[in-house]
Amino acid sequence: MKRSTLLAVLVAISVAVALFCSPLDAAPPKDKIRVGWVTSLSGVNASGVPVTSGNVYTMWVEEVNAKGGLYIKEYGKKLPLEVIKYDDKSDIGTMTKLLEKVIMEDKVDLIFSPWDTAFLFAAAPIATKHKMVLLGGSGGAQKLKSVIQNYPYFFQVLNFSDTQLPPLAELFSQLGVKKVYMAYIQDLHGIEYRDVATQEFKKRNIEIIASKSFPLDVKDLSPLLKEAKASDADAFTGFLYPPHAFLAAGQAMEIGYNPKAFYMTVGPCLSQFRDAFTAKGIDGVMGAGAWNVKSSPGAKEFFDKFVKRWGFEPEGWGTLFYYSSLQFFQQAIEEAGTLDNTKIRDVMATKTYETALGPFKFTNNIFLNHPGEVGQWQNGVWQVIDPGPKRTAPPVYPKPAWQPPPKPDKK
Repeated sequence: MKRSTLLAVLVAISVAVALFCSPLDAAPPKDKIRVGWVTSLSGVNASGVPVTSGNVYTMWVEEVNAKGGLYIKEYGKKLPLEVIKYDDKSDIGTMTKLLEKVIMEDKVDLIFSPWDTAFLFAAAPIATKHKMVLLGGSGGAQKLKSVIQNYPYFFQVLNFSDTQLPPLAELFSQLGVKKVYMAYIQDLHGIEYRDVATQEFKKRNIEIIASKSFPLDVKDLSPLLKEAKASDADAFTGFLYPPHAFLAAGQAMEIGYNPKAFYMTVGPCLSQFRDAFTAKGIDGVMGAGAWNVKSSPGAKEFFDKFVKRWGFEPEGWGTLFYYSSLQFFQQAIEEAGTLDNTKIRDVMATKTYETALGPFKFTNNIFLNHPGEVGQWQNGVWQVIDPGPKRTAPPVYPKPAWQPPPKPDKK
């Protein structure tokens, strides 16, 4: 055999051996993990995003990248996160279109949650259609519980109406509340909370004096609050979002409406809410949540890290949930060793990991280890006041009188 022919045969054999020994499905080279994030950067929801889940997601990305990224065994290295963010303008239709775009056109590896209960409800089927894991961030639709088996890629993180309102109703019963005035926003959050509250209050013979709705873009709640004041109800409950909570508190102060209990869902838990009206001014206000630095061994560490990064305190409802869910997500991804969302989903559905909140696991895709359901401002500290062992302080009732912050000196 000629030397040139022998050489050609050896080369052919080498190529064949290399092809035979190399897996045909070997992962292609990759230098980053692309994360799609469609959220409200403008519109009515925009003010709520950064002070709830937004800053937590950003902080987690920074922490992961500071350590070189997530270790993905499939690629044999750590890969940093690159976030591709779009503004849904607080519009559900825009959100769904952009979520499809970020998955189909931008070809992201992972997605973050949109903001708002109704948005989350709309995002779950899209995530499942494309087999993308969706951690439920700022939002919790009770309706998702009844259909969650249809959305195996959706994981509910936050507590919501059917976990929060039974303890609230029981607390009201224990405190001697006899009559309640209810107000709610005209969206999925407000409607679901209204429905569950109605059931729970009636179970405990708490009379509902009125149940009034208002639009998301409301600018004046004083007529509703004046009606609530005239009703002489023991408690006011508002199922609403941060802009409405600030508006309601400010206008309640202006008209001198100070019921024995003043409860609102999304808003009171914010440190900005306390700071806007002063600790003394809103002492005794109740809200959905809740957690504080006593809630778990890792809660204080998270609290301090958040304050150091952002310069203000994390809100007392969801931030610990969001951060812990991302810690869980990270550990699940690294254990799966791949960016295949189906394999990641399968790990998430069965595993328990330690997080800042404590042991974190999903039961039928729902997280149940809540640190608290009802919070209250007491001397500038957001306390858990649920009936039961997770309480960090006894409730203050009746609520102290409003102390409006001093008006700025015109000089």
